[in-house]
Amino acid sequence: MTKRKLVPSILMAGLIGLCGVMSAAAQPADTASDEKIMQGMRLTPKAFRIAAQRVQPALVTIESFGGTSTVVGKIGGIRQQGEGNTTGVMISPDGYVITSAFNFIEQPPVITVITSDGVRRVANLLGRDDTRRICLLKIEDVADMPVPELVSPDEIRVGHWAVSVGVGYGDSNPAISMGIISAKDRIGGRAIQTDANISPANYGGPLLDIEGRVIGICVPMSADSQNLASGVEWYDSGIGFCIPLVGLESLIQRLKDGRHIKRAFLGIQSEDIIEEDKQGTRISEVVPGTAAAEAELKKGDVILKIDEHPTPNVAELRSVLAKYYAGDDVELTYLRDDAEETMTVTLGSPPQQEAEDTPSLFPGRRRVPRPDR
Repeated sequence: MTKRKLVPSILMAGLIGLCGVMSAAAQPADTASDEKIMQGMRLTPKAFRIAAQRVQPALVTIESFGGTSTVVGKIGGIRQQGEGNTTGVMISPDGYVITSAFNFIEQPPVITVITSDGVRRVANLLGRDDTRRICLLKIEDVADMPVPELVSPDEIRVGHWAVSVGVGYGDSNPAISMGIISAKDRIGGRAIQTDANISPANYGGPLLDIEGRVIGICVPMSADSQNLASGVEWYDSGIGFCIPLVGLESLIQRLKDGRHIKRAFLGIQSEDIIEEDKQGTRISEVVPGTAAAEAELKKGDVILKIDEHPTPNVAELRSVLAKYYAGDDVELTYLRDDAEETMTVTLGSPPQQEAEDTPSLFPGRRRVPRPDR
């Protein structure tokens, strides 16, 4: 029997044993059944350990030095970005490593990577994707590095087991936390949500299925803020996110080319139309100096669709724009004075956010409202 087949077999044995708890409670105590339950309880964590062992050769510990940005954490400390270890995953035999962008917001000048063979190597930060909070590192002059098996998001179901793994804790053995897949298509459709504990030491590490295949890369994210450090305040809370890698080949090539990918920003404030004969998103304000202003969109214009994606309300407009990157050209269809028109718009990038958008321990602290589309 192969190792891959062994994992679900062990888990099934464990679950069968655990399911026997209820029936055993309704029956007289029996030594044989008690032993069966205990065996199941012992085998279940073994399945998770085997899953982590399968991916361990492809894990790396990332050390970075320098950087000036700070993030206020959940437990009250201020973490200096670019300091402290985190986790990465080797994605190609020639030394490309994918990890979380959390520790690289200020692009620390020195980055080293400790591979699973214990060798410390210098790495270069190539590209960063702010929309998914991931970045790509490259180790030079290596070959035949171990890479993990990936699992397509199409195979993942809500309720499936999930195991988060991190090697940034300073221990030679990876730290693991088990949970389930809580939701799919979160944060603009880019992320999978899990209740397995995820913290800064395993940001950039993998979220695994029960067979040890990589579901995605663990990152801090938040639906309430676009700040690059948002979501870190939720760590180990049971609200965690990972970015699936299957299907991101063209994106990873952009990162290899040194691209800094930012989310698309149109530059409007908008409102839902409350009229039976219209369905779209009415512009209530155009922000000067943005893509919308350059395209000469006006207050009162009603956006009907972007490319072939309808935008019947503000929520849908936001969801559609989340599919694009800054610099992308889109065909925007809109109504002006009840006449339908179409134009090509080059989407911009969001303005730099000030410190008030940084996650904070102080719940009374207000964030300044801003256009987010």
